[in-house]
Parts: sequence; structure tokens; C-alpha cells
Amino acid sequence: MSILSISRGAFHRGRTAALLAALQLGVGAAAAPGQEQERECGERPELRVTVMDESGAVPLPGVVVAVQWTDGGRRPARGRTGEGGHYGVCAPRDAEGAVLWAEVGPDGSREVTVALERGGTHEVELRVVFAMSRPGRLLGRIYDARTDDPVATAAVSVVGRPGVVESNRQGQFVIEGIPRGERQLEVRRLGYALLRHPIVMSPGITTEVEVGLVPEPVEMEPLVAIAERSRRLEIKGFYERKHWGELLGLGQFFSEDDIERWRPTRMTHFIVDHTMLGSGLMNRRSGCAVNVFVDGMSVAVRDLDSVVLPIEVGGVEVYRGPASFPGRFSGSDLRCGAVAIWTK
Repeated sequence: MSILSISRGAFHRGRTAALLAALQLGVGAAAAPGQEQERECGERPELRVTVMDESGAVPLPGVVVAVQWTDGGRRPARGRTGEGGHYGVCAPRDAEGAVLWAEVGPDGSREVTVALERGGTHEVELRVVFAMSRPGRLLGRIYDARTDDPVATAAVSVVGRPGVVESNRQGQFVIEGIPRGERQLEVRRLGYALLRHPIVMSPGITTEVEVGLVPEPVEMEPLVAIAERSRRLEIKGFYERKHWGELLGLGQFFSEDDIERWRPTRMTHFIVDHTMLGSGLMNRRSGCAVNVFVDGMSVAVRDLDSVVLPIEVGGVEVYRGPASFPGRFSGSDLRCGAVAIWTK
């Protein structure tokens, strides 16, 4: 981990046009917002969703729209956009809020949270960001190759691009907006040898890098390790929550590498063995079973092992109480905690 000529706009427009042509072949007759849904919802809250491309100029039919109710315990809604990129859904009568997002294969939109009002109509626009049109991001940590201690105030840059960032007290840094392709990472710090190392950036993906700097008088090779994140988990916000959750102590997070290292036979066994949750995924403090979500959908604890196998899992989040809950996992029984499992 350290790290034909065609314009991006032309490529994006061509890819969007091809996607539209493919989607229109299988689009159902989903009602546009304000038509059939307007008559059916009555006093129930109504969501009128329009899905567009990243520019907001091209509507996208045939795109999957997912709706997760924030007050928990309810079956999520999923459907495809119809002509004009529209999708309409009536919320449960007493629903207080919803989290919505759109999915197109490995690509998707950002999540949008909506507060619902009884009898209200809520217009929501979701913009799908295609990975090939997005620059990459570099997330890294700088440490002393001899002592493993973090190195603060190291100057980190990508050769040929303006701007320099500094590592923080934990040795961490982030560089946004790096175009795809081969680049060269440069790290400078007084008292350490200059490091330059090639990295390959993928579009729309966060690349993680760990850099071991070598004190100048010591003759040894610098240590660089590179890993690329799962695009699916990147879209779902897993890595962002993991970064801040670990930094602030808000929960426990496990990656695909963690699961492969321990090779569990069942997900319930893995969670009980590596968290403070008890048998049956019971919260030892409150004595009740945690809420379980698989890819954002609520699953009963007793059904978890039949729904997903460890080999299918790309990430796990464990929250023990309401204070650390992300908004999309909040439910009516916040005291119990939550386990969020994401497949690869």
C-alpha cells in the first residue's frame, strides 16, 4: 500500500447514452410521481423520486431505487424508475423518515435522508455518479519504519499536481481528486529520507497507502504497502463510517481481510467471538437482541446465518448503543444496538 485520447466529459456522455439504451429495453411501467401514487397515498406520506445522471441533465429509467425507513422494523421499499427516471412510493402512515439511494450495478447515488410528514409530498432527486467519471482518493498513514510510531507533519503530494497535505498526529492524510492512471507519491519530512513511490489510481475508488519512512542516517529500504477498496462498500459509505468510527471510538469494524483471517463458519459465531455481544447477538448491557441489517435491509437474528455466509461478506459494523448509531440504521429500539453486514 503507498500508492487513446478521450475527454472525461465525452466518455461520461457516451457511457450514459449506452446505459440509457440498455436500461430502456427492460423498463417496466412504473408510475411517474404525481400520477397513480397521488391517488393511492391519501394521508400517508408520499415520496416522489427522480433519478438523474451526475450532471442532472439526463433522466435514468430502469434504475433501482432503495428506501430504508429510519424508524426501523419495517420492510424496505425497492423498485425501478419508469419513463423520465421517476419512481413513487407511499410511506407507512406513521413513518418519521426515510433514507433513499439509487443503484446501477456497482455505481450509485449518494444517500439522501428525508423527514416525513403525514399527508405530505416529498420531492427527491438522486444523481447517479458513475465510477469512471469520478477521480480517485488517496487515504494514507505515515510511520517510522524503525519504531512503527506515527510521523506527523510529513509533507505528502502527488507529483505533477498542485498542493501539499500534511500528516496529522496519527500520521494520517487524505488527498482528494486524483485522476485515474499511474501517479507518483512523494513524502518529505525533516530527518527522514525522501520517498517517491509509484501508485495506480482507479476511478471513483479510495486507495489506501501505508508508508514507512526511513531516518536519513539509517540505510534500509522504505516500506510501502497499497490496497484498493471495494467499490460497492465505498458507495455504501462503509469506509467513511469505519474511518471516523475508529477515530472517535463509535463502534467496531471488520473488513473482508479480518473475516478471511479468522475463517468463521457462521456470521453469528464471528460476531460473538470478536465483539462484546453475547450468544444470540444479545446486548449484555440492555439484555435485548441487537438490530441486524444485511445490505441495508433488516434481518431477524435467527435468520442471519441462512441469509449470508462469511465468504460473502465484505464488511461488518457493530454499534452497541444509540449514541454511536449512523442515521440510516436508527430504529425504534435504539438501546439494543445494531450490526450492519455488507456483502462483497
